[in-house]
Amino acid sequence: MLNALDTHLLNAAPRERLRGWPRFLTEFLYFGIKEARSCLFVGLFFAAVFLVPRAGLFGLPRYDVLLLVALAIQGAMVWSGLETWDELKAICLFHAVGFALEVFKVSGTIQSWSYPDFAYTKVFGVPLFSGFMYAAVGSYIIQTWRLLDMRIRHHPPYWMAVLIALLIYANFFTHHYIGDYRWYLAACALGLYARTTVVFRPLDRDRSMPLLLGFVLVGFFIWLAENISTFWGVWRYPNQLGAWSVVHVSKWSSWSLLVVMTFTIVAHLKHIKASIHVAQP
Repeated sequence: MLNALDTHLLNAAPRERLRGWPRFLTEFLYFGIKEARSCLFVGLFFAAVFLVPRAGLFGLPRYDVLLLVALAIQGAMVWSGLETWDELKAICLFHAVGFALEVFKVSGTIQSWSYPDFAYTKVFGVPLFSGFMYAAVGSYIIQTWRLLDMRIRHHPPYWMAVLIALLIYANFFTHHYIGDYRWYLAACALGLYARTTVVFRPLDRDRSMPLLLGFVLVGFFIWLAENISTFWGVWRYPNQLGAWSVVHVSKWSSWSLLVVMTFTIVAHLKHIKASIHVAQP
């Protein structure tokens, strides 16, 4: 069924009769459908986060149930052909990168946040399902790239993109010791991607937008999801232990920078690199 939907969504046959407001509304509708379809893993995973009781199911703790659900969703997507094996490798990398960050952040000397509930699949205080929260972002970008036939124009040289991505990731660790340099890194990313545009196809015609705007928008929706997750007690920041409060808006900038890093990993998939135009000096 989803493969049939994807075939329909990827049909770029010209719709010459669509003009004016009917075209705008139709393209907006298709854009929304493609975005929703791209959120398949995100939607199913976070539905489980909200629906699985805190006490767990069938004698299994909640975090363990969420891990099994995430593995089942991921396996089904690969089995059905909605994701390729190369894409699965990238998803696993997102999981590993995210899990390593989680272990550091919940460690006794840092304690940026905590996972209060018991689980059999906790390692160093972090439930294994947590890496899928980062993998979900990568899955969304991969699916969006395919369904919207995304192409990148004026991408910065690869070595620069990789360097800024590594520095962004490193800052998540080092800011506890040598200061937070996120705004300097954000300024560097702004300079690198200032000319970069993403060309996409909602229906039958190409549209474009600044790639930087995409980073900010995706970061905002991740921040919203984080607020919902902390409200449901999946994890908690220290200031939320007594009573829930909105996650500080500064986390929006952190998530937007994380999207830059995630984008860099996705951009190096073989089938995606072919659709990137690297600006020449």
